[in-house]
Amino acid sequence: MKHHIVHVPEDAKGKRLDVWLATRPELGLSRSWAQKLVEAGSVAVDGRSTKSAYRLKGGEAITVDIPEPQLPELIPQEIEIPVVYEDDQIIVVNKPRGMVVHPAAGNYTGTLVNALLARIPTMRDLSPINGVLRPGIVHRLDKDTTGLMVVAKTAAAMSWLSAEIKARRVNKVYLAIVIGNPPPEGTVDAPIGRHKIYRKKMTVTETGKPAVTRYKVLEQFANYALVELKLDTGRTHQIRVHMSYIGHPVAGDPVYSKKAAAVCRELGLKGQALHAYTLGFLHPVTRQYVEFKAPLPPDMAHALELLRSGA
Repeated sequence: MKHHIVHVPEDAKGKRLDVWLATRPELGLSRSWAQKLVEAGSVAVDGRSTKSAYRLKGGEAITVDIPEPQLPELIPQEIEIPVVYEDDQIIVVNKPRGMVVHPAAGNYTGTLVNALLARIPTMRDLSPINGVLRPGIVHRLDKDTTGLMVVAKTAAAMSWLSAEIKARRVNKVYLAIVIGNPPPEGTVDAPIGRHKIYRKKMTVTETGKPAVTRYKVLEQFANYALVELKLDTGRTHQIRVHMSYIGHPVAGDPVYSKKAAAVCRELGLKGQALHAYTLGFLHPVTRQYVEFKAPLPPDMAHALELLRSGA
């Protein structure tokens, strides 16, 4: 059970309790979850239980008790995944579009972790290192982002890779098709945090964490561009948020582009055109630099063919 005490500022006067709770980043609640906690008596305003529709007066002290989630058992599943490289320490995969990396609310099966556990049962022993539902996972890709990921098979490899990523010594290069005509190259230095209203979205905000994305245009077309991107940081949705922020969202991104559906039809995309193309790092045992590349997914490659042909 996590116990929180939050104080209501004067400028929140008149807001509904559940709506305001869902805007507090330290709580991480959706509005529906906030309502359930209020109904369960886990929320108190100045020491008294109340209703979700309670209108704040400003200055109250609100206590929120959030129960620890009951985690499901990890289930190994025979799911085919493209393996780029594997040894007794690591496995490098080319994650397909539509696959979630690890189990979470709404996606407890069919994930990369489920697939890897069927292939490498001993990975389950890594659970306590990085969360029980993320054995071996040292970095992630969004569900509809394709491309390279390295996953640890041993505790030593997991510790080494986590430290290298934290120190920003892992080389990650992405390719994306973006909308419009961005400058030939540039750096987006803008902090990213969770959206105050739409909690599943991230946004550029002064209260966010530092985030830096560097990009270079590789090919320019009439209304689109193929860009190469490198990250100095690794925030959630970073490339998608930053490119949208500068007015050139990733093509086919339904979250950060209002044109997503139309672009998917026009280019034949099945989702956002973002691909983790290159991954390089020092091997956890040999300490030698290794680098891997993954070809573009078929729909993204086809979209480029259309653009190059002028179709």
